[in-house]
Amino acid sequence: MENTIRIRRKNLGLSQEELAKQCGVSRQTINAIENNKYDPTLSLAFALAKQLQITVDELFTPT
Repeated sequence: MENTIRIRRKNLGLSQEELAKQCGVSRQTINAIENNKYDPTLSLAFALAKQLQITVDELFTPT
C-alpha cells in the first residue's frame, strides 16, 4: 500500500515524533509506515488521516 504521509506531514510542519504522539504510536511506527514497511491497522489509519487533515482514501492507495 502506498501512502502520502511523509508529504502531508511535512506540509503541516509536523515531525514524525509529533505525529506519533498525536496518534498514540512510536516514531518508529510512523517511519515504518512512511517507508511502506508496515501497513497500519484501520484505527491507526483513521487516526493518521484525522491528524493530517485528509481522508483515509486520499492518504492511502493500493499498489
